[in-house]
Amino acid sequence: MDQPPAPGGDAPPPAGGIRVVGSLSPSRAGDFMNCPLRYRFRVIDRLPEPPSSAAVRGTVVHTVLERLFDHPPPERTIAAAEALLEPAWHDLLAREPELATLFTDEAERAAWLESARSLLTGYFSLENPAGLTPAARELYVEHVLDSGVRLRGYIDRLDEAATRDGPALRVVDYKTGRSPGPAFEGQALFQMKFYAYLLWRIRGVIPRELRLYYLADRTWIRVQPDESDLRATERKIDAVWSAISRARRTGDWRATPSKLCDWCDHKIRCPAFGGTPPPLPAADRPAPEATTVDHPEPKPAASEPAVRRAADAHQPDPGRPGTGPDTDPTDG
Repeated sequence: MDQPPAPGGDAPPPAGGIRVVGSLSPSRAGDFMNCPLRYRFRVIDRLPEPPSSAAVRGTVVHTVLERLFDHPPPERTIAAAEALLEPAWHDLLAREPELATLFTDEAERAAWLESARSLLTGYFSLENPAGLTPAARELYVEHVLDSGVRLRGYIDRLDEAATRDGPALRVVDYKTGRSPGPAFEGQALFQMKFYAYLLWRIRGVIPRELRLYYLADRTWIRVQPDESDLRATERKIDAVWSAISRARRTGDWRATPSKLCDWCDHKIRCPAFGGTPPPLPAADRPAPEATTVDHPEPKPAASEPAVRRAADAHQPDPGRPGTGPDTDPTDG
């Protein structure tokens, strides 16, 4: 999980000599920008959120698209992708047996698998995987800013080509929901620019292209970022982190009601809907004259729930018809 600034002793500096004060992913930054209270419930309180069939479907489809590239190029067909669906589901179920309760009967599970097949068909309508050689899939990236904030995330796919001017990078992200309406497109692009910023800092190369595939309605968005875009992203990240730090110091985690509330697992405890948040954990309760000293978060463990990892980056978009609970709430 992302780690906000927390009370406690100084953390030892990592190998680069910068003391890590916490970490932030694009999905958790999006949570805070949409609703600070939701960020608090997820990151500070760490309240459980039951997986939805849409989130699990997103995880399975992402797994299939990752494994598809293990096949030789001529064998990357829609039939091969469909053949990977059941194994991907059973592998996930073996890791998280509680997911078996998602379906009341075999007919419901079969319909769910059919909806996943439709998403795979959507993918093949957008590109031909036989002509691609990805440099990486499900790539974990992280970078510690001079401020001590560790930025982290998973990139669905990274393509790389050698050119006379050096490596050309393309970041690809699969969304198993529908494309966003204008009010929500900016958040999706922020996620992609977040990844581009990370790659720029890690490799010294600005990606040539950021590509978002929306499998449900078979559309895509393409962005070609430049340095000014990524510096603006850096300023936005700094502003979000400053606001998180201020909320942590003051204990002021405000709800921001919106249409997204209809799909929030924590609506029942939200003051905007007559609920009462649980008390803050003892370590997070602000005290008079308290000083905030931050500590690091370790790299995600292999045991981190697979559905939560894959569900990090995709949010429902109430600005589009049909993008409510069925939208893939999926990291990259």
